[in-house]
Amino acid sequence: MLFINDLMINEEIRDREVRLIDQNGEQLGIMPVRRAQELADQNGLDLVKIAPQAKPPVCKIMDYGKYRFEQSKKEREIRKNQKVVEIKEVRLSAVIADHDFEVRVKQAQKFLTDGNKVKASIRFRGRQIAHSQIGEEIMTNFAERLKDISTIERKPLIEGRNMAMVLAPKTEKELLKESKEAKKAQQAAE
Repeated sequence: MLFINDLMINEEIRDREVRLIDQNGEQLGIMPVRRAQELADQNGLDLVKIAPQAKPPVCKIMDYGKYRFEQSKKEREIRKNQKVVEIKEVRLSAVIADHDFEVRVKQAQKFLTDGNKVKASIRFRGRQIAHSQIGEEIMTNFAERLKDISTIERKPLIEGRNMAMVLAPKTEKELLKESKEAKKAQQAAE
């Protein structure tokens, strides 16, 4: 992808000879840069160096202002179509109560349905670290409760006194695949 700032135009081009392409995309051949500039001026357009690494460099006659506008419009369109995925954190505990666990599950469901990833973490305090299997059970239960709308992107790992797991929302393809499998299983049962 060309960046607008990297292109040299008109008098900025210091090469002796250039391969010239006119505004219709036709090659006019190799000629001195002054002659190319004269042709661009006659048409009321700019001489733009589009391939500086070529031997000789390739220049094109075009309306540079219009070109810049179209490039910025394309970049805006690309940015508009991008979805920024955030990672939301849900903190659990090795001794979490049932109601608190349910609240965290609902919180994670909301984040996942909004299209964000969820990082579930447990901080072990004091001697709790000696019983890390309890934390793994809580994480497994948490992932099991959210398996309909998420996939485990990173399994539970202990990092110091913390255990963390990342859940990603299921894609539409995965959801369609699961619904087809469920229909097949239902038909087989009948």
